[in-house]
Amino acid sequence: MHTLFHIPPSLLAQQSTDQEIFEPIVQGPHGLLVERIISHGHTTPPGEWYDQDKDEWVMVLQGEATLEYANGSTVHLVQGMHVLLPAHCKHRVATTSTPCIWLAVHGQGLHSRCAEMPVPPLP
Repeated sequence: MHTLFHIPPSLLAQQSTDQEIFEPIVQGPHGLLVERIISHGHTTPPGEWYDQDKDEWVMVLQGEATLEYANGSTVHLVQGMHVLLPAHCKHRVATTSTPCIWLAVHGQGLHSRCAEMPVPPLP
């Protein structure tokens, strides 16, 4: 990888919204994973939800995206904004720009010390 902002030309040439690139950057004990995600107009298919066993902290490095929660609330993220998604917080990607570059950290017991976007309570 050149930089976190490098986008492969092959992705830019695609018109499909169903492919994202997931690039592991750092892996550690207990399932810790730091990865870069490149979305290209990607959305989660209707009716499908992410329901992950680990916490996930995501930050939009470039572009913008909208996350939707199972309770119907949404959060719109632009460059520099981030959110902590606790394990089993059902969510989906409602929109992403073309392109949208994310930095994601997955792990157990993640806590953010920064002010964040509110996450709706788990049902």
